[in-house]
Amino acid sequence: MKVEFAPLNIPLARRLQTVAVLQWVLYFVLLGQMSIAVTVMLIIHNYWFLYIPYLMWLYFDWHTPEQGGRRSSWIKNWTLWKHFKDYFPIHLIKTQDLDPSHNYIFGFHPHGILAAGAFGNFSTNYSDFKELFPGFTSYLHVLPLWFWCPVFREYMMSIGLVSVSKKSVSYVVSKEGGGNISVIVLGGAKESLDAHPGKSTLFIRQRKGFVKIALTHGTSLVPVFSFGENELFKQVDNPKGSWIRTVQDKLQKIMGFALPLFHARGVFQYNFGLMPYRKAIHTVVGRPIPVRQILHPTEEQIEELHQTYMEELTKLFEEHKGKYGIPEHETLVLK
Repeated sequence: MKVEFAPLNIPLARRLQTVAVLQWVLYFVLLGQMSIAVTVMLIIHNYWFLYIPYLMWLYFDWHTPEQGGRRSSWIKNWTLWKHFKDYFPIHLIKTQDLDPSHNYIFGFHPHGILAAGAFGNFSTNYSDFKELFPGFTSYLHVLPLWFWCPVFREYMMSIGLVSVSKKSVSYVVSKEGGGNISVIVLGGAKESLDAHPGKSTLFIRQRKGFVKIALTHGTSLVPVFSFGENELFKQVDNPKGSWIRTVQDKLQKIMGFALPLFHARGVFQYNFGLMPYRKAIHTVVGRPIPVRQILHPTEEQIEELHQTYMEELTKLFEEHKGKYGIPEHETLVLK
């Protein structure tokens, strides 16, 4: 195979975009593990004056990711995130105004490999979120295990990430005064294993916890579909029943997160690497589904709202797929 190298005369703006996305990939793939390794090394070599104060801080701060986090406007405004957004580029599209006196739950689909659209639109200050949804604050929920990583957790919270636990989502949607949006990538780690270019497979039929929270707090649900999310990487073929998928499913059950075997392009060549392809992402925010508060919803009520949500999500996909490069014959697969 002939290697296609990147030209030398690439504009500075594009180089900065590459740097921004590279650090983002490393951020999710390596930095969490590295922070744990560094902490272990400090303990092994008995640098107690470094790790003892931090572990004490960690003990008292442990629940902050479930209490709205600790965001930093300075970090969310880093120019780095503008270059990140422009790399793909990432676009946010609104279909209907939302009432800032209310709180909402955004169900984000699909997960893709690394949920670039969710991060770019709802975690940084360089998307069109503030212009399209004035008066709102978004909280992007991620796996709680990321907040087990010393030091790394501080960085995650600084850019607006919070835990996806029931307690964390309830904290956001129950805040008085409205204007708060919980953004949940509903398919989670399991869905990333079905993230293949040209496919629109969502793991949603068994995800009903968000519906129960919405009913308990009377919080409207809003389906969100991010077109182009599955086009950023190629994943090793892993159909159900294959040995690769069997191992991946078992690891996902044990560890709580998936290990998709993905690749795309490199930094200096376009044939192979962990850098995502430059594919446009169009994240479309659908119509809100009004939810009447029921403090103790029954299974039937949860099932009814869940079915309504899936129908609205399918409508959103069908209404907009033609605009963003998905063939008319392509349908949404709900698993």
